[in-house]
Formats: sequence, structure tokens, C-alpha cells
Amino acid sequence: MNEIIITAENKCSHCHGTKCCQYVTQQIDTPKKKDDFQLMLWQVSHANVEFYKDEDGWFLMFITPCEQLQSNGECGIYHQRPDICREYSNDYCEYDSPAEESFDLYFKTHDELLAYCRKRFKKWDKKLKKMEKVQ
Repeated sequence: MNEIIITAENKCSHCHGTKCCQYVTQQIDTPKKKDDFQLMLWQVSHANVEFYKDEDGWFLMFITPCEQLQSNGECGIYHQRPDICREYSNDYCEYDSPAEESFDLYFKTHDELLAYCRKRFKKWDKKLKKMEKVQ
């Protein structure tokens, strides 16, 4: 029986779903104040927007496939692809292990982030309670 040996050179052709081409991330400043988290709550309330924190810091993540991705999983602009794609190393990538395994924090929904905010800021709901009393 011929066993296929997966290497960095052939790994992408075995990756179903082309995981690395399904999202875009943007590093953000470390959120510290309630206002920072209020903005994040608004952002994560939108479809396909998530946040995570790992050893490199905090990231805003948009779950959206690359428009250059072909139906066979190959890049439609491979020879003209941006430098960030050229520099990407698949030596150890999401084919080997899901990225989420390295996240210290991961928020896919408003409710997940809100629960974190309530733990982090003991008086998170204080302003809301004041507003309810006024009404």
C-alpha cells in the first residue's frame, strides 16, 4: 500500500476547505477600557466577525473566503498573489492543528464577549441599571 507522505510542498493539495484562505485577521490594540469592549461588542454583533487573543496579541477576525480561491482549492492568482500569501508558511498550519487551539481567548458571538466583559468589569451592568431606573 502506497502511503502518502504529507510535506510542506504537497500539504495544501490535501487540505480540504483551504482553511487559511477562509478568513482575514487584523491585529488591534489591547482593549483595556469598557469603551474598547463596547466597540468590540458592536463589531462582534455583525455576521462573520470574531475576536481572539493569542501570544501575539488581540485580533479582529472576519470569516470570509478569499475571492481568488478556485473551486479546486487552488489560488486563482498564484503567480501574482500578494506578499502576505507568498510569505505564509505552512510548515505547521491549520491542516496540522486548528488555530483556535493556540488562542488564549476566543469570542465568536456577542454573548461570549459580553460574559467576558461582565467577569472582567465587576460593575459592567451598573450603567444599564441606572438607565433602567430613569425609564
